[in-house]
Amino acid sequence: MADLKKSQDNTKLIMMLLKGRTLIVLGLLVIFFSLATPNFLSANTMLLLAKHVALYGILAIGMTYVIITGGIDLSVGAVVGLAGMVAGGMIQKGLTFESMGVTVYCSVPLVILAAILVGAVVGLLNGAIITRFGVAPFIATLGTMYIARGFAMLHSNGATYSAITGHEALGNVGFTFFGGRIAGIPVGAIILAVIAVIAGFLLTRTTFGWHIFAIGGNEKAAKLSGVKVDKVKILVYIFSGICAAIVGIITAAQLEASHPASGETWEMNAIAAAVLGGTSMMGGIGTIGGTIVGAFVIGVISDGMVMCGVSEFWQMIIKGLVIIVAVIIDQFQRKMEAKMALQARNESKNE
Repeated sequence: MADLKKSQDNTKLIMMLLKGRTLIVLGLLVIFFSLATPNFLSANTMLLLAKHVALYGILAIGMTYVIITGGIDLSVGAVVGLAGMVAGGMIQKGLTFESMGVTVYCSVPLVILAAILVGAVVGLLNGAIITRFGVAPFIATLGTMYIARGFAMLHSNGATYSAITGHEALGNVGFTFFGGRIAGIPVGAIILAVIAVIAGFLLTRTTFGWHIFAIGGNEKAAKLSGVKVDKVKILVYIFSGICAAIVGIITAAQLEASHPASGETWEMNAIAAAVLGGTSMMGGIGTIGGTIVGAFVIGVISDGMVMCGVSEFWQMIIKGLVIIVAVIIDQFQRKMEAKMALQARNESKNE
């Protein structure tokens, strides 16, 4: 009995460490980079980190919803570029109606709305292809990734829209606000906080959130229990597209320029942040809080390696390894949970 109790205590300790692994890793990374680079904990570095984490975090929140349903969205990085190009083009060139010979310059709220609508349309397309035609999420979103990136390139023939600050006379100034700060805090970080609160509430306190988990846990059972699986999946991909469009807007505002290649490979950062935060690639498990911590881990790794002078190529390798290790640990955690559940059932039978 003593050996059994010791084994159970060890199992519980391992589970506790596994559940808190992301925070542990984040703490160790901060300690490592603060020792490796003296300026890592400076105010300027922390503000820069907050700007980067905001972008990764918003993308990862949308990705978390998708992964919980058992899907994946590879198009988010391309949507970042496309949404930025749409916003930049509307500010710099306006909307030209050739048949009427008129060019209309839209206010910033309309520009933002148009960019977000682009993300929503790509998300809708992803959801429709997956649910209506039964295409695997990986293939469907891979296809829309190329489509979105292609349209971003076509929008300006591959050129950059620079100095997208607008003009007072045209009534389209104020776009760069989204790349600025409020009371010293990056606007992107504030937007991240707002989206995180809303997304967390929807996921944990509403029927819609329960449906998302139900689909990821067992899609057939969810259908039998009355969940409108196709509708929920489409809404989830629309949400992911909107999150990506918001990141595109913030990125363009920070740079005061739109480039069609913006957001390249950022889908990997979003996936890594979600998985590191405890979202299971098998679906049915995930939290917004965990994803935010995962986004901080990715941000610290990226910024820390840059400050240490690590090659961008090595950064890609390390991020790839991070994803693989995170998935392996997730599978190990699932096996441990199954083992603990089995032990609990056996104990209840013996009693």
